[in-house]
Amino acid sequence: MKKLINKAEDVVKEELEGVALAHADLVKVHFDPDFVYRVDAPVKGKVAVISGGGSGHEPMHGGFVGMGMLDAACPGQVFTSPTPDQMLEATKMVDGGAGVLHIVKNYSGDIMNFEMAADMASDEGIKVEAVIIDDDVAVKDSLYTQGRRGVGTTVLAEKICGAAAEKGLDLKKVANLCRKVNGWGRTMGMALTSCIVPMAGKPTFDLADDEMEIGIGIHGEPGRKRMKVKTADEVTEMLAEAIISDLPYKAGDKVLAFVNGMGGTPPIELYIIYRKLEQICDAKGIKIVRNLIGPYITSLEMQGCSITLLKMDDELLELWDAPVNTPGLRWGV
Repeated sequence: MKKLINKAEDVVKEELEGVALAHADLVKVHFDPDFVYRVDAPVKGKVAVISGGGSGHEPMHGGFVGMGMLDAACPGQVFTSPTPDQMLEATKMVDGGAGVLHIVKNYSGDIMNFEMAADMASDEGIKVEAVIIDDDVAVKDSLYTQGRRGVGTTVLAEKICGAAAEKGLDLKKVANLCRKVNGWGRTMGMALTSCIVPMAGKPTFDLADDEMEIGIGIHGEPGRKRMKVKTADEVTEMLAEAIISDLPYKAGDKVLAFVNGMGGTPPIELYIIYRKLEQICDAKGIKIVRNLIGPYITSLEMQGCSITLLKMDDELLELWDAPVNTPGLRWGV
């Protein structure tokens, strides 16, 4: 294992210390229990938006804390759900009196721990709504889930719901908006290589030099099939066809196209994927009106990508375009 770390057991703690130092103008980090929160929290009268999950997917979620996006994020150990006490303390820290939305990816540990935290917060008089993201079209069930996994649409929901909360929408409206985004978003990913969890010290799974996995999960869960490596255009066609046929999207639809790198994929390759994705959408009469291209949900150093399409309307476009100022996403400020 070659990694730029000190001790495997200190990776998350030292990463959070680095975040606190690098982005002191945007976020603060609370330790024991660990969570990242915006410097001006709590914002009185504003719905607070929280998400979280295992570390190793940076910048998700801590990199998306700040004005116009998340109020707090709870990082677990690498690929391990955060604990209920992390989520409870983060919820209490950022509650501005208008309630708190928990955006939860559909992984069994995340759901269980967020539910416990929400119950405890409710006992302390904090209104909490939770929305589960389950946008992965690759497989119905996986090692970590019952039902579809929560992946790329999570980032889009965090941005859109964060903007809605910043605008002053109430908790019910922000939660319903999150459900709308989840219902209109679909994702599928693939991997050329595995990744190495620091505490494990070896690859999560084995792929031969001439193999790839289609439909992989962000923790290295198996996908739909393993096959010989294909060209970028062929990979894009496989991912896009699975996504477009699932919702399904139709001619005349406007979409946001999100091409995500898994951590070890250079931008040059992501733009080749995006090029083909736009050609596919054009041929089907689907218009890409916004895009996001880059490593926003990584799996440590995994080589691979995912594609997310989110159907857009005027409401979602306005909220997507609204100003955001976080370590990992910033525009309009």
